[in-house]
Amino acid sequence: MNAAPAPVSLFELWVYLSASPLLWLTVTLGAFLLARRLAAFTGFHPLANPVLLAIILVVAVLEASDTPYVTYFQGAQFIHFALGPATVALGVPLYRNRRVIAETLAPIIVALFVGASAGIASTVALASLLHLPSSLVLALAPKSVTAGIAMGISQGLGADPTLTAVFVIATGVIGAIIVTPLMNALGIRDYAARGFAAGLASHGIGTARAFQVDNVAGAFAGLAMALNGLVTALLAPLLLSWLL
Repeated sequence: MNAAPAPVSLFELWVYLSASPLLWLTVTLGAFLLARRLAAFTGFHPLANPVLLAIILVVAVLEASDTPYVTYFQGAQFIHFALGPATVALGVPLYRNRRVIAETLAPIIVALFVGASAGIASTVALASLLHLPSSLVLALAPKSVTAGIAMGISQGLGADPTLTAVFVIATGVIGAIIVTPLMNALGIRDYAARGFAAGLASHGIGTARAFQVDNVAGAFAGLAMALNGLVTALLAPLLLSWLL
């Protein structure tokens, strides 16, 4: 008689699965789905931001399994690739709200240049008060721009793009958490204005939060995110050469 196969231990199963890049893609998607459930359970409270919760869950798994980032990114790069099509897809709500956007085009342009300039200038001002090195200031300057563009701006300024990516994510998460209570405290009820501010200050993560609140807010957040990338790329070198 043939002997029964020996049971596979959890350790052996982990060793087998960890060799596949799809493991970390699954972990990332699973963490985000779980984070979404947790956020929904709280009624999408600003502090229960799905992106923040997913980051915490993924980091916990990586720490517990002693997995280096390079190994993790072999699977997560598929999601990284999807960021491009996801950003382009924001054109759909923009098209649906094209009439509202056309009616408010002048305020949009003014708010865009004022907001982008204020974001860079406030960074330099705070950095000067804290006596931060110029290399850190340059990495911080494009923090409100979506990651792909921000890293390109950072590299062009001679800063560390990896450090910029960390600041971009932190800015997005913080912005998504505080945008709703801040707008409520300021008495701003117009969802177009609320969304535009969220997208301008906290790029994609803020845009995702805006879509949770209202479709019009999400559309204007996506518009602000896209335009801010262009304007910051033009203004950052000019303002930093003047301010630093």
